Amino acid sequence: MKRGFPLAGLLRLRRLQQDQAALDLAEANARVAAIEARRGRARSALNTSGATPQTVAAMNAMAAARSSSRSMLADLDALGRTNQTSADQAQTVFDAARAESIALEKLEVRHLAAVAAADLHAEQIVLDEIASTRWHRDQDNSDPRSDVTS
Repeated sequence: MKRGFPLAGLLRLRRLQQDQAALDLAEANARVAAIEARRGRARSALNTSGATPQTVAAMNAMAAARSSSRSMLADLDALGRTNQTSADQAQTVFDAARAESIALEKLEVRHLAAVAAADLHAEQIVLDEIASTRWHRDQDNSDPRSDVTS
């Protein structure tokens, strides 16, 4: 006889919440990685401009470009910190959702073990009853008093 886990619906809900938290975490981590890649490209572009200006106007343009690049790097750093904070929060939410799922999964395992033990116990009772009945029947058939004729 199969008895279902009474908290199966709640376990399904917790697993869905965990899956959603995992998705949110993956998205946050992807945003962090994308910003980090953009930062790396911007730093690389800033470091590779090795041309020496020939005129004052070219030097002013180069200074403006470097200033703009530094400003962009500062913006990317701020965005990176914001995204990292979001990723950390998403990790915390995922860890909490996982902990709730694990607790219910452990209860489910215990329930399944208890059901299996109860089923085995019931089966053993039936087998013991069959063996006992047969033993008593065999005893009655081999009883010498039952063979006495009057």
